[in-house]
Parts: sequence; C-alpha cells; structure tokens
Amino acid sequence: MTGFSRDEMEEMVRRWVAANDEAGRTGDWSKMSGFFTEGAVYSWNTGANWEFVARGRQEIHDFAFDSEMSGLEHWTYPYVRTLIDDQKGEFVGFWRQVAPVEDPSGVPYEIAGTGGSWFRYAGDFQWSWQRDFFDHANAGAVFGAMAQNGQLTERMLERMKRGSKMPGWTRRTEFDWFSTLADPEA
Repeated sequence: MTGFSRDEMEEMVRRWVAANDEAGRTGDWSKMSGFFTEGAVYSWNTGANWEFVARGRQEIHDFAFDSEMSGLEHWTYPYVRTLIDDQKGEFVGFWRQVAPVEDPSGVPYEIAGTGGSWFRYAGDFQWSWQRDFFDHANAGAVFGAMAQNGQLTERMLERMKRGSKMPGWTRRTEFDWFSTLADPEA
C-alpha cells in the first residue's frame, strides 16, 4: 500500500472526529456514511456467534448509521486518543460511549471498557475499511440497567427485541474479517 501524506491523514481524522461529534450533538448519524468509498467494508463483532458486516456505502448508511444507531441518537462517542500510520494509510481511534441519560445517582450512563475503531484510508477523504471493537458485556450491563430504570427509548427496545435479526448481522462462520485486511474491498 502506498503511504499518504501526514497532513492529509491528519485532516481526514480531524474531519471524521468533527463529524462524529456533530452526529452525537444532533442525533443524526446519516452523514457519516459519506466518509466511505463505494466498496468499503465496515464490521464489528457482536458476540460469540455473530458479526455485524456492512458492505458498500449504501449498506454502511442503511445498516450501520441507521438501524444500528436506532435508539442511540444523542449518545456521544468522544475520541480520547487517535493514532495515525501515514505509511500504511491506517488510523486507530479510541473512544468512549456516553448516554444522554443520567443514572439514578445523576451521572450519565457510560459503557465501560475500551471502545475503538481501526480504519484504512483510501485517499480522497474516504475510508475503505473500518473495524470497531468495544466491550459487549459492559454494553449489555448498561442497557440492562437503563431498561430496569425505564430509561431506554422505544426505538432501542424494538432494536433489542430484533437481536440477530438486525440487518447486517452475519454468523461468524460466514465472515472472516481478517481476510478483509488484505483486500478491504473484496
């Protein structure tokens, strides 16, 4: 892979983080899909048996930033550290997951553990590949506490009922995310 200029990579990360912050403020995640190539792959693990996979900008828009973010409007994902490899054209960002709702003690709910995203840059201010990682056990504990306290939105409750029937959910045996490292648009 050909490297990219450090300035270009830094500008891409700046634009991405700014758009992420704006999406959290407005609750509108739909514009985030414009940062991906037509053939991009976006994935994350959803537990022992499932992967979330969106292939192409349209699926990323429809699955990742619409159905998967349903019920998470106004959650924020502030980046706490960004690491850029301009020679490989890759970026890793570590973020928090903070709810717009406070727990009974008056502190906003937050999913503990490490959250982050690993990206491959394609040039032209677009990603060709993204892989997220976060702690599903801690996410489940937070959503469970919110449900117990009657603080989940109807959209989130509906989404949780659908579980593995959500668009983009794929059996782990049917998707090898490691293979996308070699050819992210395969």
